[in-house]
Amino acid sequence: MPPDLPRSRQPQRGMRKLGAPLRFLMRPFSLSCLSHSMPATDPDTRAQALQHWLQDIAPAHQLQLESLQPASSDASFRRYFRVQAAGGSRIVMDAPPPMENVQPFVRIARLLGEGGVQAPQVLEQDVAQGFLLLTDLGQTTYLQAINAQPDRADGLMRDALGALVTLQHIDGAGVVPVYDAALLRRELDLFPQWFVQRHHGHVLSDAQSTALQGLFAALIANNLAQPQVLVHRDWHSRNLMVTPDRNPGVLDFQDAVIGPITYDLVSLLRDAYIAWPEEQQLDWAIRYWERARKAGLPVAADAADFYRDLDWMGLQRALKVLGIFARLHHRDGKAQYLGDLPVVLQHTRLVAARYGAFKPLLQLLDQIERRSPLVGYTF
Repeated sequence: MPPDLPRSRQPQRGMRKLGAPLRFLMRPFSLSCLSHSMPATDPDTRAQALQHWLQDIAPAHQLQLESLQPASSDASFRRYFRVQAAGGSRIVMDAPPPMENVQPFVRIARLLGEGGVQAPQVLEQDVAQGFLLLTDLGQTTYLQAINAQPDRADGLMRDALGALVTLQHIDGAGVVPVYDAALLRRELDLFPQWFVQRHHGHVLSDAQSTALQGLFAALIANNLAQPQVLVHRDWHSRNLMVTPDRNPGVLDFQDAVIGPITYDLVSLLRDAYIAWPEEQQLDWAIRYWERARKAGLPVAADAADFYRDLDWMGLQRALKVLGIFARLHHRDGKAQYLGDLPVVLQHTRLVAARYGAFKPLLQLLDQIERRSPLVGYTF
């Protein structure tokens, strides 16, 4: 389940050397241990509630409460703890209402597990309080494994492509919402609001605003025209766990939707935390495309059309991520995400420079980053 998470820094040519993982100190099970990591407005009350819940379920699962320690946190209000039990470790999720709702996690974990994807099993749940006890998928993310042993990358990524094909065969209709135009638009709007205006202090001119809205409309039209399947929405190196069998284990799926077939693939290939050379991206993309066609998934019949769809979906996602990372810094005080902006900007510029329709976006990025425009050709 959730590992100790490393942070990435500036991209380099090819695959980057990533920073060493953070390590949490072992802490005994106590109110002070829980309070230190509680996100709620009254941390003592929240910590006491979790402590009481764990004490209630400990006998049934043979939990060794004195072993409780922080496991990880993420960009949401959720926090995770690892606790030892007879037969192995378990993960405790704390998702405080009303900021978080554990019901989608419980529902989708069951959906994925029944569909052949290795997701954590929910062993105990208290929906009203926002507490879950889960099986543990280990402490090694794809990001950590690739950082430590780059020669493992190809094998791990191929496993992830195979698991993605399995996921996309799962029928999520009626279980997860649809990734509709309104949601795609709300995500894109984070870019001008948080990245352009708040982070860079740039006020869009009328012409820039009009051009950006036209670009957004073109992206959304392409995204909605793609075949629609079950979409994880964060299928990348920090949510895929290296496991000894049925690799990978899959985390952070509670926001799954029915959406464009290229979304999860581009999340993996144009990860916010690893900058892969495009020739490597292309190799894995074609391997996925061939595997998906063989499995009967509705990918585009022509590989060039498929890669164009992947580009356009990737641009939508990159613009959203730029907005989210800026918001995490300015609104939520999580400045560490600023270190990942250069990789996402690299993905954004890659696509914006390739298609003439996105020239206004490239010009806007040049202006707010104070770059001289490059002379080149587009299609």
